[in-house]
Amino acid sequence: MKILLTGAAGQLGNELYPLLSARGEVLAADLYAAGSNAPDCRQADLGDPAELEQLLGDYAPDLVVNAAAYTAVDKAEEDQALASLVNEALPARLATWTRQNGSALVHYSTDYVFDGSSSRPYLEEDPTGPLSVYGATKLAGERAVRSSGCRSLILRTSWVYSSHGHNFVLSMLRLARSNTVLRIVDDQVGCPTWAHNLARVTAACLDSQVMPKSGGCRLFHYSDSTVVSWHGFAAAIFEQASRLGLLENPPQLEKIDTAGYPQAATRPRYSVLDTSELRRATGFEPPGLSQSLMQCLEELIKP
Repeated sequence: MKILLTGAAGQLGNELYPLLSARGEVLAADLYAAGSNAPDCRQADLGDPAELEQLLGDYAPDLVVNAAAYTAVDKAEEDQALASLVNEALPARLATWTRQNGSALVHYSTDYVFDGSSSRPYLEEDPTGPLSVYGATKLAGERAVRSSGCRSLILRTSWVYSSHGHNFVLSMLRLARSNTVLRIVDDQVGCPTWAHNLARVTAACLDSQVMPKSGGCRLFHYSDSTVVSWHGFAAAIFEQASRLGLLENPPQLEKIDTAGYPQAATRPRYSVLDTSELRRATGFEPPGLSQSLMQCLEELIKP
């Protein structure tokens, strides 16, 4: 199987590459190719329709795994055009090409398509209502894929972190080295998800053949299993980083509410996803935060 991996230099793309390489011939592509662990990552402006069309035509993949995304949630409020280009137009073009050429598409979305007003974990069929440009563009990307008629799989996920890229874990470690006190939001709740686990569940979906056999889309929710606030997540990061010797003097943590930490984009207060459908379809059991976070942090001390 020939696989095109877009966004190969991102935190998810770097985790996907070795797993996809065990299942086919992979062409990795990213605008920032130097950040990819793929030895022959192709530098490509995937937002350029002509360049994307040439890449697809030259390689003719059987499967496209689209890990490219605009994830700067606050910047998207001012840079809606670029967020829409990456989160909506790119998956729409990939979906059109895969439908026209008999290929399949895996695409990723976010818990931020919901408004956070639920009191129970969100099901795949629950009404959406994004509160931010980021969430709205990701939802538009979902709809473009689903309406295209291509063979596709969409995985919604939440609070992704890894040992590389830009994410909450690395931001907290950086801030911890220059602050004695950190005030962290405690009234937003979600499930931190290690990018490696998201890559593993993608492979499980491919191995379980949950992709539609003909045209059509399947939508699943995936996140790791631990429900926690941002404050609780930060506390877990500092506890484990201290245990591993990554932090000598962890800062004091103070709880604040959302109003005490104004941001350009509004976040959902409750972002817990129900993963029952995916667990039934694949048999994959989402790991908890403690084990996954420890493994992630251990990568930072490997030579």
